Amino acid sequence: MEHKNNIQELTLEEVMGDRFGRYSKYIIQERALPDIRDGLKPVQRRILFAMNQDGNTYDKGFRKSAKSVGNIMGNFHPHGDSSIYEAMVRMSQDWKLRQVLIEMHGNNGSMDGDPPAAMRYTEARLSELSGELLKDIEKDTVELVWNFDDTEKEPTVLPAKYPNLLVNGSTGISAGYATEIPTHNLGEIIDGTIYLIDHPKATLDQLMTFIPGPDFPTGGILQGKEEIRKAYETGRGKVILRSKTKIEDIKGGKQQIVINEIPYEVNKANLVKKMDEIRLNKRIDGIAEVRDETDRTGLQIVVELKKEANAQGILHYLFKNTELQINYNFNMVAIDEMRPQQVGLKRILESYVKHRREVIEKRSRFELQKAQRRQHIVDGLMKALSILDEVIATIRGSKDKKDAKNNLVVQHGFTEEQSEAIVNLQLYRLTNTDITQLQAEAKELAETIAHLTMILNQEAELLKVIKKELKEIKKKYPSARMTEIETEIEEIKIETQVLVAQEDVVVTVTKDGYVKRSSLRSYGASKPEEVGMKEGDALLYSQQLNTLDHLLLVTSKGNVIYRPVHELADLKWKDLGEHISQNVLTLAQDEMIIGVFPYKVLDPMKNFVLISKQGMIKQTRMTEFDPWRTYKTRPLTMMKLKDEADELLNVFLVDQNDPMDIFLVSHRAFALRYPLTEVPVVGPKAAGVKAMNLKDDDFVVNGLVVYSEGDTPVVIITQRGAAKRMLAQEITQLGRAKRGLMVLRELKKNPHRVVYMGSGENNLLQITDQKGQTVELDTEHMPINDRTSNGSFVIDEKTGGQVYDVRRVIRPAIVENTVL
Repeated sequence: MEHKNNIQELTLEEVMGDRFGRYSKYIIQERALPDIRDGLKPVQRRILFAMNQDGNTYDKGFRKSAKSVGNIMGNFHPHGDSSIYEAMVRMSQDWKLRQVLIEMHGNNGSMDGDPPAAMRYTEARLSELSGELLKDIEKDTVELVWNFDDTEKEPTVLPAKYPNLLVNGSTGISAGYATEIPTHNLGEIIDGTIYLIDHPKATLDQLMTFIPGPDFPTGGILQGKEEIRKAYETGRGKVILRSKTKIEDIKGGKQQIVINEIPYEVNKANLVKKMDEIRLNKRIDGIAEVRDETDRTGLQIVVELKKEANAQGILHYLFKNTELQINYNFNMVAIDEMRPQQVGLKRILESYVKHRREVIEKRSRFELQKAQRRQHIVDGLMKALSILDEVIATIRGSKDKKDAKNNLVVQHGFTEEQSEAIVNLQLYRLTNTDITQLQAEAKELAETIAHLTMILNQEAELLKVIKKELKEIKKKYPSARMTEIETEIEEIKIETQVLVAQEDVVVTVTKDGYVKRSSLRSYGASKPEEVGMKEGDALLYSQQLNTLDHLLLVTSKGNVIYRPVHELADLKWKDLGEHISQNVLTLAQDEMIIGVFPYKVLDPMKNFVLISKQGMIKQTRMTEFDPWRTYKTRPLTMMKLKDEADELLNVFLVDQNDPMDIFLVSHRAFALRYPLTEVPVVGPKAAGVKAMNLKDDDFVVNGLVVYSEGDTPVVIITQRGAAKRMLAQEITQLGRAKRGLMVLRELKKNPHRVVYMGSGENNLLQITDQKGQTVELDTEHMPINDRTSNGSFVIDEKTGGQVYDVRRVIRPAIVENTVL
């Protein structure tokens, strides 16, 4: 019970919040994000520091990586050896870092994502440029803290003689923060830094004259000057990075695409595999072979094309659908004054300059103290040499070293430090030459002290030193720019011709919604009437089109479905076809296709005219139905129907300049004709306007678009089996939304009601009664009756009952039609 006082009662929320907060702080500050001053994460800093301490530097031989890793793990980084070795390997990969910090012998991985050899096989040492990051670390230039077991000191930041954060970039993910800083050109970054030192109020645009953008070790082409500027301003931005490619002619009249540089951090093997999959799956026609020809002379991927393939088009397709072109997202987050900050270019450079000033200041102070101590000793030695005999006599007369030192201080006025140096003098130093050496050293020390004092007292002098050292680095490590920068982001437009093998096909659409395309060969090998269809279904459309054409399918519920012809199921003429609901999931159970409109390009001069059963009408421009993003699974609304009972009866595509009329017939035999110009042109989601004034129990049977002038025969069929043919123009032209004129004589007993109205020109109709008896009616041979005639019976209502169904027979035929 005595332990009860140690028990704390905390809620789970408090414990979780507190512990996770601590953990987050640790991984943000001590693991995943780089320091803004030296651009290194803790593991990288420890690797460089430990290897430097071990003398594993560029001017000495290579040493087993395992030895370095063990040392780093044992002294500074108490984590797994794999995490240390992986960080070490990355710092040696010249396709990841713009300037490698570690040189490695052996397999250190590849652009194909191959793993490096185990650390027991590879050897490593610091690169010469790493030495510049570590230079002066022994001169108290940076803060040193105890390591994890308080046995050694390690630096919190390196002196960093150049702005490494920008040169080598950084990438990492921690709790709540991620960072993505691209690599840059060392020379450009140094020029920008020097300009900023001279002009502290420099604008971003001025800095960008020196630093136009990132410079990746893998080269490539970077597009989007404005985006780079935004990223440099805010720390965030998206640019386009694409491969360097060229199109070459090869023998046999063929071409090939040659790729010599790919985007940064793209896995080459995966890229080649993806491009080859496109060839295998025949996503596009025209690729013969994809080869990786990379060897020790450099990277090369070759995409060999088939004869007469569209090289530019295929290249564009590959840019869009593979990592041959990527979006590179800047997200410049670094630890700035102990906190993760999203930083812009100027802020990074300012922080670096501030850090460098502190380093030079501390170094100068360290060197000044050292020089002053030495000056003091040299003064003592020079004085001793001038009274040498007395000094020797004093020393000889002393009991021991301690007494000798004491006597020198008392008798000749030397200080403790000077007397220590005198008693430690070797006899040969008493020769005549030594005094001149000491005088030379004294003079040199005086100059050094004067110079260091000036650096510490005058800011301009300090900045001069920073600039001088930066220029030395630039001169010593020259490196030409590898990444090309283009101002504009090129929009990739992929021509359908590239994606699709051009071919003439026969397209069929049935009333129930089965759609397919068949090759001319398959069509030619079968009889036209053998077209695959379910029993009771009927052809709605059958035409010869090209795979580069497009279709708009209009449904009875006011929806429109878009399909490029090349995406239709390629089936035999005798096959059923693919039901439209297999892809379009939102269609109603009783929804049918009522209109099929092929086109090559959407015509701004054409309008759709839509007529509904409950007497609504509208016009909508054809161009409103540009292919939409989700066309594969979603239809677009073409006309908003007011209620469930309403349906779309007919759709027409008309030229805006043609003088056309609307001709409507209702169930109760009212007909109305008026100019199409009275129907407003509205958007796809509109419900339209009233087409006809209907009585309560009446509805529109159908509507047609007819010529204002001339003769347009129409056929009317009644429920009693009577049919008549008349001219639409016999109905006087009235206005929209009127009731109209009767087109049948109203009988007191068993009056005729219209069940079908359609074009009377060269039309074959199939009429079925309630008992399933069918007659075919060729409208061409019917006489033209007047408006009040009730026509003649074509099917006997006494034997078979009322007319149940009237449908137009579409004959499958290849017609060299002109696509709209």
